Amino acid sequence: MSQIRVFRMTALAEGCSFLILLCIAMPMKYFMGMPEVVKVVGSIHGGLFLLYVGLLAVIHVRHQWSFMFSFYAFVASIIPFGTFVLDKHLREKEVVAN
Repeated sequence: MSQIRVFRMTALAEGCSFLILLCIAMPMKYFMGMPEVVKVVGSIHGGLFLLYVGLLAVIHVRHQWSFMFSFYAFVASIIPFGTFVLDKHLREKEVVAN
């Protein structure tokens, strides 16, 4: 499996965990009084975010991505649905790299 494919899968997992945190865990915390859910989902999301940023740094160097593309990839990770939009561009880069 290519590095870009691994990064794509990590990006999608990170995006899903972010949406679960925002749309499920946070409402459960504030409307149902269940703060434990945010701790668990937040920890998973945090780990995936760190993995995402680490892989982005490695791929940026190895595949010589432009600073702006890598910057947009980073910004995509902090915007809801951003990694899903980014996935289209990553698929294109994956085809070019192979």
